Amino acid sequence: MEARPTKVHFIQSTHRFAMAGHIVAALEGLRPLLTRHFCRVRETSKKQSGLQGLVVSESEVEDLLAQPLEALASDGNNTDEPLRENTFDGLYWRSGGRSIDMETPLGRLARFFALTPFDLGVLLIAIAADLDQRFGLLYAYLQDDVTRKKPSVDFILTLFCDSFRHRLEQRQRFLPCAPLLHWDLLRLTDCSSSASGALLAKECHVDARIIEYLLGSDEIDERLRPFVQLASSSETSNSLQEINATLIHHVRSRGERLFLHFQGAHGVGKSAAARVLSAELGRPMLEIDLERLASLDLSGFANTVRLIVREAILGNAMTYWRGLDLLQVSEKASWLRILRTELEAQAGLHMFGGESHWEPSNLPDHWRFRRVEFARPSLDGRLNLWHSCVPTTDRDADVDLGAIAQTFRLTGGQIGEAARLARELAASREHEGSVSMADLQEACRAQSSSKLSTLARKITPRRVWNDIILPRDRLLHLREICNAMKFRAKIYDQWGFEQKMSLGRGLNVLFAGPSGTGKTLAAEIMATELGLELYKIDLSSMVSKYIGETEKNLSHIFREAENCNAILFFDEADALFGKRTEVRDSHDRYANIEVNYLLQKIEEYDGVVILATNFRRNMDDAFVRRMHFAVEFPFPDEADRLRIWQKIWPDATPRYELDLELMAQKFEISGAAIRNIALSAAFLAASDGDKIGMRHLLHGARRECQKMGRVVAERDFQMDEFAETAS
Repeated sequence: MEARPTKVHFIQSTHRFAMAGHIVAALEGLRPLLTRHFCRVRETSKKQSGLQGLVVSESEVEDLLAQPLEALASDGNNTDEPLRENTFDGLYWRSGGRSIDMETPLGRLARFFALTPFDLGVLLIAIAADLDQRFGLLYAYLQDDVTRKKPSVDFILTLFCDSFRHRLEQRQRFLPCAPLLHWDLLRLTDCSSSASGALLAKECHVDARIIEYLLGSDEIDERLRPFVQLASSSETSNSLQEINATLIHHVRSRGERLFLHFQGAHGVGKSAAARVLSAELGRPMLEIDLERLASLDLSGFANTVRLIVREAILGNAMTYWRGLDLLQVSEKASWLRILRTELEAQAGLHMFGGESHWEPSNLPDHWRFRRVEFARPSLDGRLNLWHSCVPTTDRDADVDLGAIAQTFRLTGGQIGEAARLARELAASREHEGSVSMADLQEACRAQSSSKLSTLARKITPRRVWNDIILPRDRLLHLREICNAMKFRAKIYDQWGFEQKMSLGRGLNVLFAGPSGTGKTLAAEIMATELGLELYKIDLSSMVSKYIGETEKNLSHIFREAENCNAILFFDEADALFGKRTEVRDSHDRYANIEVNYLLQKIEEYDGVVILATNFRRNMDDAFVRRMHFAVEFPFPDEADRLRIWQKIWPDATPRYELDLELMAQKFEISGAAIRNIALSAAFLAASDGDKIGMRHLLHGARRECQKMGRVVAERDFQMDEFAETAS
C-alpha cells in the first residue's frame, strides 16, 4: 500500500499548549521526518500475522500520523495543510513557514546551552513521548520493539542523518562532555530489552525540569529545594552602605564573569546586600545554603552544583553561595575546587558570603574578583536597631537598651533574632508579656556561637559580688574592669578612640595569685555583672606536641570567640603564655613562635580575655605589657578567712554554734580550702544523721591538710577546747 501524507497529533489540554505553542510549532517539523521513516519501515519490515497485542499494527500508526499538531493548539479540529520542506537553518527550525522565536523557552534553551539544531531535534523527539503516550506506540513500531516506548540513540541518528559520516559526527552529541548530557538536559538509560550498554542502544529521556521549563514553568527544580531558594529582591536596606554606585557600576561592567565575596560576621547583612544588588540589576537571585550542600558526598555535591548552575542559566539569575567558610577547610578542598570549576565554566555573576578571608587563586584571565567587607554596626547603629526591634510598648520601664547595645556587640541579624527570642521568653511567663532586662540578656547570650562550646568549657555564671572576699582595693579594681567593659563601645565609637587604635579593641586582664584565692570566682562574678557567658579554656586540649597544632587550636578558639559575646578565661595561663627563651635548638625556636603567635592573637582580639596564673614571675614580659589590667589576689589574712568562714554556709544548712574565729586563727588556708572543708564537714554530718559541728569541721580540716601535704599536729584537732552547742 502506498504511503500517504499524514500528520502527528497530541492529546493535551488546550491551556497547556497555549502556554507552549512554540513546542507544537517545532514538533510540527518532525511530522514529515517521522512519516518518511514510517514509510521506509513499512516497506522493509515483514510483520507476522497473529501477533496482535505484541506488535503495533499499521492501521494504528496511520491513525496516529493522520492528525495535525495544530488541531490541539487551537480548537482540536483536524486540518489538512500541505507538507512543506523542513530544514534546520542556523538556530531556527523552519517548519511549515514558521520559525522558532529565540525568546521562547526552546529558543532560549538553544542560546543558553549552545545547542545545535540537531540537539534541538533530539530534545523534541524525546519530549514527544512525555507529552503524549501514543508517541510511545509510534516509537515502538518504528524501532520494531514493543518494549521500546522511548527513542534510542540509534533511532534518532537514523531519523536525522542521511549518511554514515553524518551519523558519526552527530554521535558526538551524545557524549558526556556534550551540552545535552553535561547539563543533564538529556539522560541516557539502558532499555529493559537490551542490557548491552552500547551507546546506540540507550534510550533518551528529557530531564523533568527541562520539560516543565519548555512548557512555561518557572518553578525551581524540586531536587534543589533543600539547598536553594529564590530570594525575594529587597529594594532598600538600612545596613548596606557597601552597595554603592561604584560597586554597582563595577558589577554592570564586569558582571558577565565576576566573583563577589561578601565578608563579615553572621548577621551583618551579606544576604540582604546580595538581594539589594539583584534588585538594582533587575535580575532574580538563587540563594544557596552551602552548609546543607556540603553535607553531600563529593559526587552528589558535583551533580547538585551543576543543576544549580543550570537553574541559574535557565532563569538568568545571579547566585549567592551562603556559608563559604565550610568549604575553606582542608577536608573540603575538593568540594571547593568542584564549585569553582563549575562556576568558571559558565559566564555569570556569582556572589559568596562568609566570615573568613577568601580570594580565589589562579583565576582565569577573563574572570574578575572583588571582596566587599561588612563591618559590625557601631554603638549608635546597634542602639537604633534595638529601638526598632524592641519598641517602648514591648519592654519594661527599667530596660536599658543603651547598656544592652554597649555590652553585646551583635550584628543586625543577631539583634533581630535576639529580640524575637526575648519576646518568646517574656510570653512564656504567666501573666506577663513585656520584655525584661533579664529576657534581653538571656536572648543576647543565646546568639553566641555554639561551636565555642566544643572548644572550651562553658561556665554558667551565678556568683555575685557578695560571694567573694577580697581587700577593698582589689574589689574596686575588679569593678573598674567591669566598667571598662560596659563603656568600651562608647569610648571607642563615640569618643573616637578607635582612630588611635591600630589593633583590636579587646580587654585583656591578668589575675595573679596563689591557688584558691578567688581568681576563677572573680571571673564568674564579672561575667554575671556584665551579663556575659564565661568559657574556660582547657589547656590540655590546646597544647600539642606537633609543630603548628597549638597555634591551629588557639586560632579556632579566637575565631569562634569573635562571633561570641563571651569572656575567655585561661586558667594556669603561665603554662601557655610563658617566657620566651634563648634559641638553642629547634624546640626553642618553635616554642617562641607559639608565644609570638599568641601575643598577636590576644592583641587582635576584640573581646575580653582573662589570664589566670599562680606564678606571675613566669609570665612573659610582653604579655604583661599587653594587659590592660593586672589584679593581684593575695592569700587571705585572718580577718578575711573569718569572713570567708562566715559566708561559706548556705542558709538552709543545719549546724551547731561553730567557733569560726578559732578556725580562722588556727588554719592559714585559702578560700578554696575553706570551701572544701565546709563541704567535707557537710557530708560527714549527713552520714552521721546530725547537724554540722566542730568535730566535723576538724575532721574535714585534717583531711584537707593531709591532701595539701602539710604536717598535721594532733593538738590542733583536739576537741577538748571546743564546746558543741546547737545554733
